[in-house]
Amino acid sequence: MPTVRYDELQSKRGTNGEPGSMVATVSKFLRLLQRPYVAGAAGWSVVCRLPVYLMSLALVLVVREQGGSYAQAGLVSALYAVGMAVGGPFVARRMDRTNPRNALLLTGPVYPSALTALVWWTEPATPGQLVLALTAGVALPPGNACMRSLWARIPLAEEERETAYLWEALLAELLITSAPLLFAVLMVTGSARTALTTVAVVGGVGAVGLGTTRLLRTRTAGEGATPPGTAEEGTPPESTGNQAARGVLGPIRNTGMPALLLVMAAASVPVGLMTLAIPAFVDEQGSPGHTGVVYACWGIGSAVGALLLGRSQSERPVHRRFPWLLLAYAGGTALPLLATSEVTLALALAVGSAPIALVSASEMSLVSRLADSDKAAEAFTWASLATVIGDALGQQIGGLLVEPLAARGVFAVAAVVSLAASAGAFAFRGLFAGEPRPAPAPA
Repeated sequence: MPTVRYDELQSKRGTNGEPGSMVATVSKFLRLLQRPYVAGAAGWSVVCRLPVYLMSLALVLVVREQGGSYAQAGLVSALYAVGMAVGGPFVARRMDRTNPRNALLLTGPVYPSALTALVWWTEPATPGQLVLALTAGVALPPGNACMRSLWARIPLAEEERETAYLWEALLAELLITSAPLLFAVLMVTGSARTALTTVAVVGGVGAVGLGTTRLLRTRTAGEGATPPGTAEEGTPPESTGNQAARGVLGPIRNTGMPALLLVMAAASVPVGLMTLAIPAFVDEQGSPGHTGVVYACWGIGSAVGALLLGRSQSERPVHRRFPWLLLAYAGGTALPLLATSEVTLALALAVGSAPIALVSASEMSLVSRLADSDKAAEAFTWASLATVIGDALGQQIGGLLVEPLAARGVFAVAAVVSLAASAGAFAFRGLFAGEPRPAPAPA
């Protein structure tokens, strides 16, 4: 009887999304994090990014705790978002032109300082509070753009780079799910003000920690980086003339980037629609207290999908894989139409969200492929803005439709929009091909 090696058996079991596939995906993450200096940067980036996924909600809760109205809370939160939209590309452009650690070491202390002043020394919607909200948005530490651009610059094989972006997508799903829960725990032990201050300070410390890691200090991740101590250390990677020529839009002018940003924005609209439809559906069932649990199933399904299906990420080129993932995403978005209770809705969301992290990882890989390496941070910031705009548009439309169409009608609209995003990806996939980065030279 022939013998079969255990690792070969695990490999075969893992090819169809079975338990071995999850083990293989985790192993790829561990190998990535074992590269020199990567683990420290990745760890500090998690701490740095903690405020990203809860600060808008936290600001609303703080203003309400201060005695402000929902209208005032919405204004403060909106100005914070405007600050992110305006400041994000500017900060990212500075990161591309100089060493990214400069932006992190500056925003690290400014961000928590602005939020601490807003929370403890201003009244609801006063001019001072509005200015501080805008300032905090501009000064949000660019942890996402920093790490995603680093993955684009580190000499990785194509499969390793896709693993890095799958890690980024999975991390985002975990933070989206866990960060609000952490904030709720902090509120139980104190107040919304104390909780927000704590999260802001932790995020600022994370930014400074990320900025002082070896990977950032040496700039070894930058293409054409200059070793520490040489005359050109910190010199912008492109000439002054090229910097002036890039214009306001910067990397958006690259072939394929406008189409990709359009598809990313369209694919984010259903997320905003579902954000309104899910609580409306649960409320229709007479169990509004279960909304948080149902939401959690949405995020957990995406994270599990990334672990189970992530191994097959590199079996076909990303520009060909991306439209099919969006088609699977559209199918998953349609599953809530079959729900008859909050339990079946939770199940539909858990199953239907399986492709979401894979879609996000493919989007990051495409941005990395289409953008010039010396404009990577700004390109990833524009990509994030595209998804934020799509999400916000979806929430606005969902708010207008949820009463006349009910939750099921909004679910249907979300499915149609996600199908349209998939069609756009199929139409533009030739533009998404770009030029793959060469594999790193053997050490």
